[in-house]
Amino acid sequence: MAKLTKTDVFKAYDSKPETPMDKTTRVVRKMVDEDAEKRQAKITRLRNARLEREANTPPETTAKTRRS
Repeated sequence: MAKLTKTDVFKAYDSKPETPMDKTTRVVRKMVDEDAEKRQAKITRLRNARLEREANTPPETTAKTRRS
């Protein structure tokens, strides 16, 4: 009787090849993720600039006139 090894009993199967739809999905998700990262970086940059501008701007005081 032939001696069986793990490679004979449990053959390693390659995963199924990537279909065109899988490729499209992967590429689109990558693009969407990159856009989301860029958008988040822009939001953070603008928020920090606004907060800095508000911190450096003296508060406006309005002189109220009394009507007699």
